[in-house]
Amino acid sequence: MTQTFEDRLNQILPRITSDDFLQNRGLGNEIGFWIFDYPPEQELALRDFLAAVIEPALKKQQPPLRFATINLFDLVIDLLEDRRLLEKAIEMQAKQGDDKALESLRRVLKEDKLAERIVQQHNPNELDLLMITGVGSVFPMLRTHTLLSALHSHLNRTPLLMFFPGRYDGHSLRLFNTLAEDHYYRAFRLVPETT
Repeated sequence: MTQTFEDRLNQILPRITSDDFLQNRGLGNEIGFWIFDYPPEQELALRDFLAAVIEPALKKQQPPLRFATINLFDLVIDLLEDRRLLEKAIEMQAKQGDDKALESLRRVLKEDKLAERIVQQHNPNELDLLMITGVGSVFPMLRTHTLLSALHSHLNRTPLLMFFPGRYDGHSLRLFNTLAEDHYYRAFRLVPETT
């Protein structure tokens, strides 16, 4: 039986607040990396659900659940502003085009450095859960599978949940359901489409 998008959304909170999820139990010594994939056209509905339902409910958990939500687009903008490169990147894009600006940004936006920045801003040892959003907004500046790989050595036992606008089948990520697949097999689907 195929579940609706709303059915899948309503399963997020019970799963991420379960002891098995928070303690990484039943994963066969794998790191607790999870992906909630969803139809890209549901981006705004997902954002609304996170802000109106998931985050408020996590704050009300007893004992309180320590979590952080990282929007990758905000992370990239903050990094570029800190390095005083945002205006330069915008000017370069206007004058030299998308390809030249992207080439220049890729030198600055290395996934391993972004992983380190995430960990500096949100110490995994002080969190019960780390959630990542904004994946579609940073395409093609970042490679999601490379960022996940870079985060592996930093998160220890802290579960990570990435909200992914596209398809994850347990072996590869297909952004927007149309782009070439990026092979990544070290995460689990949080809520499958069928039960």
